[in-house]
Amino acid sequence: MENFAGFATVGSCFFIGLIIVVGLILLRSIRMLYQYERGVVFQLGKYKNTRDPGLTLVIPVLQTMRKVDMRIKTADIPRQEVMTRDNIPMLVNAVVYFKVVSPEDVIIKIEDHQFAVRQYTQAALRDVIGNAEMDFVLTERESIAESIKGIVDSETSGWGVDVESIKIQEVELPAEMKRAMAKQAEAERERRAMIINSQGELSASENLAQAAENLAKTPGALHLRTLQTIRDIAADPSEKIILFMPAEIGRAFNALLGEE
Repeated sequence: MENFAGFATVGSCFFIGLIIVVGLILLRSIRMLYQYERGVVFQLGKYKNTRDPGLTLVIPVLQTMRKVDMRIKTADIPRQEVMTRDNIPMLVNAVVYFKVVSPEDVIIKIEDHQFAVRQYTQAALRDVIGNAEMDFVLTERESIAESIKGIVDSETSGWGVDVESIKIQEVELPAEMKRAMAKQAEAERERRAMIINSQGELSASENLAQAAENLAKTPGALHLRTLQTIRDIAADPSEKIILFMPAEIGRAFNALLGEE
């Protein structure tokens, strides 16, 4: 009886231990995937399937699972010096937005897709800007970004990655080029100011000519204008004394001179 009791005790311990081991294996085999994740499962080193969000079972030892984040990611392209087609050095930095569309390709076909996207975008940025002139780069950032996106997207689609958009954040010119552009902008402003002033003078002369014509047509209007001018001068204190002589006296004086 004692031997049987001891055997039962050992059996119970073994059974409890077996339950614990099975429980630990089950716990290790249960995995949870969030809504933004997908699980790429390999069985004995070979691709088996891709698991959707939720609870999933992975057989220990036989199977392994790699989680892939499906959310849109942002990668900064560091500032770099790029030479344009007209030999102008420019400092350019950008940002690229991309996401994974094929989890199995991202795991199987490429080691580090984020690093690869950054490097390929950086190379495409140098190529596109290097084939454009300075004025085009400064005024057509959206067009430059779309060209870079097309190049990068065509390459990364085979990696299971989709490029959402590329934005050029900053384009910096050399100091001497900034000074030259500032002088050019100042000269352009002066040119426009001269054109506006000349247009104003032309309009003023046309108005004066029309006013003189109207005054000549109306008897006494010129005398009234003269009196108004005298009043305006008298309102402003001055050291000069101006004497106005009626036109009739002037004509009579000229007639006397003519007779002599």
